[in-house]
Amino acid sequence: MRLAFLTSLYERPGPWASVYVDTSHVDESAAKRRELQAREVCRELAAQGADEATQRAVYEALADGPRPPGEAGRAVFAAHGEVVLDPPLAVPPPAPYLVTWAALPHLTPLLDLAARQPVCLVCYIDRTGADLELRTPLGERSAGHVEGRDWPVHRTASADWSERHFQLSVENTWERNAEEIAEAVAACEHDTRADLIVLAGDPRERHSVHERLPAEVRPLAVESDHGGRAAGSSTRLLDEDVERARQEHLRRCTEEELDRFRSARSPGDGRPAAAEGVPALIEAAREHRIAELLIRSEGPDTHREVWVGAEPDQIAVRRSDAHYLGERDPLPARADDALLRSAVMNGADVLRVRPEIDDDVPVGGLGALLRWPYQEKETRPA
Repeated sequence: MRLAFLTSLYERPGPWASVYVDTSHVDESAAKRRELQAREVCRELAAQGADEATQRAVYEALADGPRPPGEAGRAVFAAHGEVVLDPPLAVPPPAPYLVTWAALPHLTPLLDLAARQPVCLVCYIDRTGADLELRTPLGERSAGHVEGRDWPVHRTASADWSERHFQLSVENTWERNAEEIAEAVAACEHDTRADLIVLAGDPRERHSVHERLPAEVRPLAVESDHGGRAAGSSTRLLDEDVERARQEHLRRCTEEELDRFRSARSPGDGRPAAAEGVPALIEAAREHRIAELLIRSEGPDTHREVWVGAEPDQIAVRRSDAHYLGERDPLPARADDALLRSAVMNGADVLRVRPEIDDDVPVGGLGALLRWPYQEKETRPA
């Protein structure tokens, strides 16, 4: 999963308040419940040492309402009196609220509660063009429009030979528009790095668009029989199709990546291209060698204490080691949070290994696929 949308959290110093709250209960007492919840969260932040300005910012964010219908929860990340990120959650947290005050934002729960949603590009297609919508863990937004030729686009009912040229023109218009939509969809996927594409709308045109997508993009696309481009079209069944596509994408990707990880840690050429265990992962992170970070959030290594500095590369097993990295005053942090910061800021992907996958991979709950194998690294020219 690509988590570039989290970079804003790492572009400013901590400490950070990381709060996850359940907002799924909506009734006449919702406003009072939000206010009480906000007070309880701030009391917990105060007990953990948070400054008053950050407590106040979190309180105002949580007490403000009403919340959008259907929201399961929300996360609030704040530092130095300012809320920096406030994403909705796809599922509620396991407790009414989770609160952390630490040197780094605590993001592992977000992989379970929100970021587990792959970024999805939804395309509403008809014979004259398409509307593109990007659905991310932070919500939905327009990703642009495609307007093809609008004449001629309709066949006539006549079978007269005089209509043959017109009918061919209609076919040519459909094909040309499908080509333009496919090019726009591929460009949008490249720019947004969407994980999957859902094509909705006119059956013939969406299938034509699907066929014309570039070979490297086509496997990301699925078609939905629901939803349309017309104003006021219902999206309920389309939303269900999008969620099914997301879950299937997650299941398939997880199985493929775990197979890659197993093969990489025991390759036939004897050069492991995977790492497990906090010391090995920290070494790989400092050298920018992590291509994909694997996290099983219930693993014992995730909450192991490490030491971090202001920069993503300043991460060490021991406090004394951090001094050698140029950090005069290192701070303790969870291993998963420190490795996540390094992965996000160095462009690595992140795979959340869900607990329903009955396996011990990666050992300890943290692992990585590397950009190049260990032994190859040792022989790389200076």
